[in-house]
Amino acid sequence: MRAIWKGALTFGLVNVPVKVYSATEDHDVPLHQVHNADGGRIRYQRICEIDGEVVPYADIDKAYDDGDRTVVLTKDDLASLPSERSREIDVVEFVPSEQIDLLTLDKAYYLEPDSSSPKSYVLLRRTLEQTDRTAVVRFSLRQKTRLAALRVRGDVLVLQTLLWADEVREAVFPSLDESVRISAKELELSASLVESFSSDFDPEAFTDEYQEELRTLIDAKLEKGDALDTSETFGEQAEKDDGEVIDLMEALRASVERSRAARSPKNEAGDGDDAPTKKTSSTKKASAKKSAKAS
Repeated sequence: MRAIWKGALTFGLVNVPVKVYSATEDHDVPLHQVHNADGGRIRYQRICEIDGEVVPYADIDKAYDDGDRTVVLTKDDLASLPSERSREIDVVEFVPSEQIDLLTLDKAYYLEPDSSSPKSYVLLRRTLEQTDRTAVVRFSLRQKTRLAALRVRGDVLVLQTLLWADEVREAVFPSLDESVRISAKELELSASLVESFSSDFDPEAFTDEYQEELRTLIDAKLEKGDALDTSETFGEQAEKDDGEVIDLMEALRASVERSRAARSPKNEAGDGDDAPTKKTSSTKKASAKKSAKAS
C-alpha cells in the first residue's frame, strides 16, 4: 500500500503523526470501450467550446455558474483555502459507538503511526477500545472537508468518512403509514425462518459471481486467440509532508487541566479568559435554568 495523505491526528494538545492509506480496493475486472467494427480504443478528449482545441488536464481550472455569471477558480485559489492547507485530523468529540448510523458510513482508510514511537497511537487505540467510544473527526482531503468516524479494527485505527446530514435522503413512503395487522403465528413462522438461516458472518465465504464469470469468459477468449495487442501506462505520486511530536504525558496533562478549567463554575458563567467558545447542549440547558431562577 502507498500512503495517500500524511498529517497528524490531534485531540486536546495530543499530537499523533499518521499516514493514511485506502482500506479498500475495487476488485472488478477493468474494462474499456472499443469500436465494435475494428476494436479501436474509444478515448474521450477535453475540448474547449470556444476555440475547439484539445485542452491538457494541467490547463484546466474549475468554475461555478450561477446561471448569469461564471466564476473561475484556479488551482491556486483552491489551494489557498485554509482547510485545504491543513494537515490535521481534528477530533471534534468522542461519542458512543452505537450512535454512528451505518447509513452515513462512506470511504474507509487505515491510519499508520508516522513517528519513531507509536505510543500515542497505541494509547488512543486502547482508550477507544476501553471506553467503547468512536471519535468524530474533521479533516480535509482532495479539496473537500470531511467528517469521519475514527474507530478500532484489530490493532489498527480506521478512519471512515461520514456523509453529511444533508446528504442522507429522508425515506418517506406513504404505504408504511398504513396500519398492518401481523398475527402471532405469522411472526412466529417468520422468526423460525430467520433462525433456520442464522449463522456467524464470514466475509470470506462470499464471492462476486459476476466478476468470476466475466474473468472466465475473458480467459476463454484469450485461449481461443480472440484478443488484440494493447498497452497501458499508469503513474502515481505520493504526497510528502512532516508531522510534529510533543511530549505525550505533558500534552495529556495540559489537555485535562484545560478541560477542567473550561468546565469550572467561573468559566461556565463566562467570566474567565479561558471560557469555552462552544457549549454542549447540556451546558446550555444548565445555563438557561440558572438564568430562569435568577429572573
